[in-house]
Amino acid sequence: MLPTAHYTAFIKRRAAELGFMYCGISQAGFLEEEAPRLESWLNRNMNGQMAYMANHFDKRLDPRLLVDGAKSVISLLLNYYPPKEEQQPDDTFKVSKYAYGRDYHFVIKDKLKTLLQDMQEEIGEVGGRCFVDSAPVLDKAWAKKSGLGWVGKNSNLITPGVGSFYFIAELIVDVALDYDGPIKDYCGTCTKCVDACPTQAITEPYVVDGSKCISYFTIELKDQIPREVSGQFGNWVFGCDICQDVCPWNRFARPHQEPQFTAHPALKDLTRGDWQEITHELFSELFKQSAVKRTGYAGLQRNIRFVTDAAPVIWPEEEGS
Repeated sequence: MLPTAHYTAFIKRRAAELGFMYCGISQAGFLEEEAPRLESWLNRNMNGQMAYMANHFDKRLDPRLLVDGAKSVISLLLNYYPPKEEQQPDDTFKVSKYAYGRDYHFVIKDKLKTLLQDMQEEIGEVGGRCFVDSAPVLDKAWAKKSGLGWVGKNSNLITPGVGSFYFIAELIVDVALDYDGPIKDYCGTCTKCVDACPTQAITEPYVVDGSKCISYFTIELKDQIPREVSGQFGNWVFGCDICQDVCPWNRFARPHQEPQFTAHPALKDLTRGDWQEITHELFSELFKQSAVKRTGYAGLQRNIRFVTDAAPVIWPEEEGS
């Protein structure tokens, strides 16, 4: 077996042992197809207050600017779909499923570091960096190039027989490997995600205006939530899963096997009244090391009041978080 084939097989086998659902590998280089799309998206201010999306434009399109001598992008998927018994009922305030358990940044970073160390032991000197949604890497583009799925009309990566309820992460390394190829788009004529979005954030198939997304309003936006979206959030107070919940491919979603993603047992039992009266102490207990910490206790209160009153609320002063 050639060294590249041996190394590639080792990486994919070890990734599976670490709990990753899929692993695909593509050759590091400039993302020519994505460059004009990203430029157009930014020029139309679809990033809203997410100014960081406009930073490091060149690095987002070329991983060789992030890792010296980069030759390969290893893309990995980690399932987070919660079992039915953990999922929140529809008649209460809801947080996105990805935030039920421990913050994925910590969980995945640990796995990536282990995988990189294992590669260094097996292959020898390997230079590389781990990326989990916190650096200028177009993760969906690289996962698509490596055949892990296609980018759907809701701009999420979708995998046949799996759906889209997973995290995407990367190892960018200076080792040449055997590369995978992309698969076709299986969205077909379906427009369920486009039709279901309450804020019309999917402005056209495959184009999502981030500044109109419920996830943006409830997580990224630090100002008051604008009056024009009043009454459009349903029960969502942190993130939103609507465009994934209606996607026919997610009928194939299966519960994750990662203990760290297990939801706090009290989460699914909270009524709307419980949410409205949530204390800082309970918030800290429910969302200890959770991604919900990103909006903070005051931010969550703002979102709950907005959804409850269906009226704009000024972002309150953060207290004790």
